[in-house]
Amino acid sequence: MDELRRRALRCLARREYTRLGLARKLASHGRPEQIDALLDELERQGLLSDARAAEAYLRARAHRYGRAYLARALAEKGIAPSLIAEKLAEVLGNDELSVARALLRKKFAAPPRNAQEWARQARFLAARGFSSELIHRLLREPCDP
Repeated sequence: MDELRRRALRCLARREYTRLGLARKLASHGRPEQIDALLDELERQGLLSDARAAEAYLRARAHRYGRAYLARALAEKGIAPSLIAEKLAEVLGNDELSVARALLRKKFAAPPRNAQEWARQARFLAARGFSSELIHRLLREPCDP
């Protein structure tokens, strides 16, 4: 158990992990009941927190991705839907349009001049997790609002 704890603490010293993420990391080094007990202890001590892991993930990626992409990634990490909604609102707020605008300006020098360019820019934003409503709104506006 001491070796398992040391391994978990080494992981947590490098970055924040979700409970599911750390359990996966430790899976080959202990029995499931040992790992669960250790994770419970780490959570009680405040060393392991899904909320902190979600916030760290969002702060690192919120300037490059939309709400849908980020929510999907957090769900895959085992974070509860209510916590995802809370952290997205906290970190992103209503700033998604300006994030999309900055990405679009960085990637494309000019607004779309024809349907082919419009579709290309829309696909770029959609792949980054921005909603179709936001994409339509952004691509209809002039280049310098």
